[in-house]
Amino acid sequence: MSEISVPSLGPFPARLLRLYAGLFLYGAGIALQVESGLGNDPWDVFHQGLSVRFGWSIGTWIIVVGAAVMVFWIPLKQRPGIGTLSNVLFLGLFADLTIWLLPTPGHLLVRWAYLLSAVVLIAAATGLYIGAGLGPGPRDGLMTGLHRLGLSIRVARTLVELIVLATGWLLGGTAGVGTIVFALLIGPLTQYFMPRLRPRG
Repeated sequence: MSEISVPSLGPFPARLLRLYAGLFLYGAGIALQVESGLGNDPWDVFHQGLSVRFGWSIGTWIIVVGAAVMVFWIPLKQRPGIGTLSNVLFLGLFADLTIWLLPTPGHLLVRWAYLLSAVVLIAAATGLYIGAGLGPGPRDGLMTGLHRLGLSIRVARTLVELIVLATGWLLGGTAGVGTIVFALLIGPLTQYFMPRLRPRG
């Protein structure tokens, strides 16, 4: 019987480097989109709304919400990896650090540059993070857990993101043209980066 060849993800230190580079770039992408003021992706509309309504930074709420989402992993029988835990602990810290470092743009062209750079960075970061193979993010694990209950990934993702988008907007988060741009571009850009950032082995 022939064996199925599984591509190597590379040595563990290299995978860790990919993981944390991906998390840093993702946090920087979140910061750029928030600072653009043109509209965030659905989860960050929610995080920003919580920040506006209850205080604490956006990054702190990314950490709190990530940890809270993982509670729902228990009945969904999802298992976290080191990448999952690192996502909860570090993504919000990287986002807050970059928000603190970035100048808030005034000119509309600079705001659009922030937005488009954000989407590209997040797509590249997703390729690095997934390529590390060290566990899904807490929010992605929620989608796959709902999929195991019988929902399609598309329905699960759409349902959850509509709920967090609407809730975040009602709380005061920024939804707008940037939210639409993100929704339209993130899939094709991630598909572009995934094979190019896949480990060679």
